[in-house]
Amino acid sequence: MKKIVRLLIVSLLLVGTQSCTSDEHKHQNMEAEEQTYTCSMHPQVIEHKPGLCPICKMELTLVKKSKSAAHYDIELSAAQIQLGNISTQKIAKTKQSENSGYNATLAYNQESIKTITTRAMGRIERLYSKTTGEYIRVGQPIYDLYSEEIAIAKQDYINAYNQKGLPGDYGKNAEGLLKNARQKLVFYGLADAQITDLQTTRDVSPVTTFYSNNSGYTTEILITEGNYVMEGGEVLKLADLNQLWAEVQVYANQSNTVSLGQQATITFPGYAELENQAKVIFINPEINPTTRLLLVRLAVPNPLGKLKPGMQAMVNFSMETVQGLFIPTESIIQSSHGAYVWVETEKEKFSTKMVKTGIETNGFTEIKTGLTEGEKVVITDVVDNEKSKLFLFTNPPPPPLDLTSSIIRVIREIRSTRSFPSFPLQSI
Repeated sequence: MKKIVRLLIVSLLLVGTQSCTSDEHKHQNMEAEEQTYTCSMHPQVIEHKPGLCPICKMELTLVKKSKSAAHYDIELSAAQIQLGNISTQKIAKTKQSENSGYNATLAYNQESIKTITTRAMGRIERLYSKTTGEYIRVGQPIYDLYSEEIAIAKQDYINAYNQKGLPGDYGKNAEGLLKNARQKLVFYGLADAQITDLQTTRDVSPVTTFYSNNSGYTTEILITEGNYVMEGGEVLKLADLNQLWAEVQVYANQSNTVSLGQQATITFPGYAELENQAKVIFINPEINPTTRLLLVRLAVPNPLGKLKPGMQAMVNFSMETVQGLFIPTESIIQSSHGAYVWVETEKEKFSTKMVKTGIETNGFTEIKTGLTEGEKVVITDVVDNEKSKLFLFTNPPPPPLDLTSSIIRVIREIRSTRSFPSFPLQSI
């Protein structure tokens, strides 16, 4: 019995010694895994043991991690901070004028475009305007139309006019016939002067010239000479340039800063004298699902006619002054988990913080939540600046982990390799 007790004691001592040795070994391995080495000249080189840089053969530098911090907190030496061109700025509440500038393109005012159409069936004998961009004035001839219907209507008008001079009931009845015949010619699009001329010329030619009732620039020619047209057939389109549209694509997250009737200053590169005020007249109710942009349309006066459709412009919306925490936009890193920034928690120690952003203006972004006044934020461009890749050693804060499932998985792996007394996992 004494021998059995002695054997159990020795066995327990051996197991305890092995367990301590194993724990120490694991602790050493974990400390080794936490150590990261990099090259000061080539920060993209990351190793887990000391050595030489494979690019420049310089000795690798140890990047220290804070033991008490999360896995995405790092500690850098003064040399690494200098080589990485890492700079910080203490943030405070400031006022920013929310002036949003957007590129815009001038376009025709669709409401001012007039379409010239035919009033009767026939054939286009001649087009007086054959090129787009030509300016058409009121009363200028547009096209000649061959139409038997109009020729018959002319003849009816002339007959009614001749009957008007007859005595008795014939002359009295001619008054109504003449009125109806004239109304029919007006319906076909003849001008008053053309109808009056029929009383003297008595010309019933099937070819009639039609004149423009509007002025503007020809934007589109929809038919050619010799084509047959039906009643209502489109001939050409005219656009008035006294007022143009400026079309702007606004970011979806700033769509609530633009409203109908809002004033904006519109400028044109290279034409400082053309600066003018514009007014928002339309906001598209739908955001483009591909570009995530919102179409905003402004009315731009053009009394001198110097502005042309297709010109590039810059639109600046005048908005109210906003007070809050603003940091340089380039210091915010966007990831699949959201937006975050690097903050200097202590001297030469840095940590990431998730933030919620607000408006963007003048190169600064408003921080709604995540930061407090007085914190030091890294303002170096940590995404595009090649020297700032020291911050790329760590990943952005990951989503919360299910620790319970992880512990259960580890216990099951231990059970599969060693024999331990069983206990219900559901109690964890």
